[in-house]
Amino acid sequence: MKDRIFGVLQRVGRSFMLPIAVLPVAGLLLGIGSSFTNATTIQTYGLERILGDGTMLNALLVIMAKAGNVIFDNLPIIFAVGVAIGMAKAEKEVAALSAMIAFFVMHVSINAVLTITGKILPDGAIAPGVLDGTIASVCGIQTLQMGVFGGIIVGLGVAALHNRYHKIALPNAISFFGGSRFVPIISTVVYVGVGMVMYFIWPVVQNAIFALGGLVTGTGYAGTLIFGIIKRALIPFGLHHVFYMPFWQTAVGGTMMVDGSLIQGGQNIFFAQLASPDVVHFSADATRYFSGEFIFMIFGLPGAALAMYRTAKPEKRKAAGGLLLSAALASMLTGITEPIEFSFLFVAPMLFAVQVILAGSAYMIAHILNIAVGLTFSGGFLDLLIFGILQGNAKTSWMRIIPAGIIYFLLYYFIFSFLIKKFDLKTPGREDEDEETKLYTKADVNARKSAGASGAAGQADTGNGAGKAGDALSMDITRGLGGKKNITSVDCCATRLRCSVEDPVLVDERLLKATGAVGVIKKGQGVQVIYGPNVTVIKSNLEQYLADAPDEDGPCEAVKEETADGGSGNNGRERHIICSPFTGRAASITEAPDEAFSSKAMGDGYMVIPSDGRVLAPEDGQVLFVFPTKHAIGLKTEDGMEYLLHIGVDTVKLDGKGFEAFVSDGQKVKKGQKLMEFDLEYVKASAASEACMAVFTGLTEGCEIHMVKTGEVDALDEIGWY
Repeated sequence: MKDRIFGVLQRVGRSFMLPIAVLPVAGLLLGIGSSFTNATTIQTYGLERILGDGTMLNALLVIMAKAGNVIFDNLPIIFAVGVAIGMAKAEKEVAALSAMIAFFVMHVSINAVLTITGKILPDGAIAPGVLDGTIASVCGIQTLQMGVFGGIIVGLGVAALHNRYHKIALPNAISFFGGSRFVPIISTVVYVGVGMVMYFIWPVVQNAIFALGGLVTGTGYAGTLIFGIIKRALIPFGLHHVFYMPFWQTAVGGTMMVDGSLIQGGQNIFFAQLASPDVVHFSADATRYFSGEFIFMIFGLPGAALAMYRTAKPEKRKAAGGLLLSAALASMLTGITEPIEFSFLFVAPMLFAVQVILAGSAYMIAHILNIAVGLTFSGGFLDLLIFGILQGNAKTSWMRIIPAGIIYFLLYYFIFSFLIKKFDLKTPGREDEDEETKLYTKADVNARKSAGASGAAGQADTGNGAGKAGDALSMDITRGLGGKKNITSVDCCATRLRCSVEDPVLVDERLLKATGAVGVIKKGQGVQVIYGPNVTVIKSNLEQYLADAPDEDGPCEAVKEETADGGSGNNGRERHIICSPFTGRAASITEAPDEAFSSKAMGDGYMVIPSDGRVLAPEDGQVLFVFPTKHAIGLKTEDGMEYLLHIGVDTVKLDGKGFEAFVSDGQKVKKGQKLMEFDLEYVKASAASEACMAVFTGLTEGCEIHMVKTGEVDALDEIGWY
């Protein structure tokens, strides 16, 4: 159930990216246009001759401002169409058209009910006694003020109707209206009803939204801190868009009257104030959902990058430096933080926890300092320049970012340096082997190669899709995702390739990382592959490749072929299912609290944090040995694979106390047979860790453990294969 919910949220989050992606250009047009047509700015810098009323540049800037403003004014319908496209599984153009039709139908239906009930008068005026701000004009229709929520309701609903009915077969007499033609028809009918229902439901929802917004804003600086921590903590899961969007675009983020209009959402309030000539200082209460990003994106994370560079091993410092420099520049200039965050997220989660707390506090500090700098996408220098520096310190207090940023730079640098050295964290340049350092460097190089190859392909394309380099990369990504037949959808956000697969077991993380990915996140049937800002090019090439590539028998063929070339397969071995001998929380062996296991020096495997002291035989086989101290048992499967079950870390020093073995050397065992019991509480209190490891010591070269299930497991649950 949790995996299913995550998968749905991931799809919803990526569907938001299409409408969100247009905001930067809209913000730039509005920001530049409004900044240089503002009379105070023109007078301050003595630009009347160049930018004053009647000049050509003034006219151009006015057009730019209006072009940007129209996007923000019509975000509801943009979200309706964008979400429908993002959530539709096929024939997305049909979903887009249907969403636009449904959007108009829903709001016209609401308008009709409002007119019938007397809340809108025959002349179009709003009746006396109607609460200000509850009725607004949407695309010229007087309707309930639903903001982007109205668009999302339409987008999600139409996408659901589209995915269910776009292949419907109708009786012969009306077969013309079947298939994709049926989608706008059913959408129209359904959203007439939705509009009527919304008349009754939305006021209740609206009151709840206002109450939630009041709760957030009423908690002051503490609420800002909590918002910042949650937003950054969701980065690894790619769900941060789902979380912050309501604060940016709806009443959850607060409401404010600007030039006689009720504006909802922190970002909308900022841009409404930006377009207003009467605002003395932008509202820090509105910008608290993003102003703090400038502090840690421009200053803090580069401090972390410097710490990782300075603590790298001398022989690896040059290789790590290239990665860290490009990642730091991406964060500083564009506000894209995934490259640098993912450089330590998987190898040193402790540092990401520190990042979450420090970044969360930066939002609060900006709020306390009354910093009110807006943004379109993320808190890089480009947004700071346009929406902070050019607007003037009097309106934004942007200069306070500099001393706060310097402090955060030092905090990140010294805290990261201390933790890396204290706990010997394997950040870039500190690995025991060269593989990971080369991997991160390769990611950066491959990103450039991919972008270059795509550009060349665009010029020299002969009609068969992307160029050869793009095809090769797409082929490897397809293999890593388990083959063409295993991929059900492909999309992307700013830095991540977001895919859905039929069978997550078939996804090969090692192969995906070899394509230049900084990291891979698997959750249920959702797979996120982090490539960086050029991911849109990778996504386009992959879609083209999948459209043209022939169907294959399955991903196993790809794995075998890769193995023959020296890649990471399982040497054609028939898949062997692994069951857990323990009850508890399962995870990859790389998360083991002992380097001897986590480094896979003894072999690949998995670990379980036990919730009880039973150890059951995971399958039929033979006991090779029972350690005299009873803390470990060696076993062999019926097909000859040898593996070790090790209870706890440094438990050999317990000298058998708290352990009871029920089997002996050479004994045959059956699946589910009790092998051992141990006193869990005693092990917790007396050993370095209670973590139990299963290590497969007999794996051949190229063969590895593939985890199917992590998190809570019961003994004998299927959790992987080799």
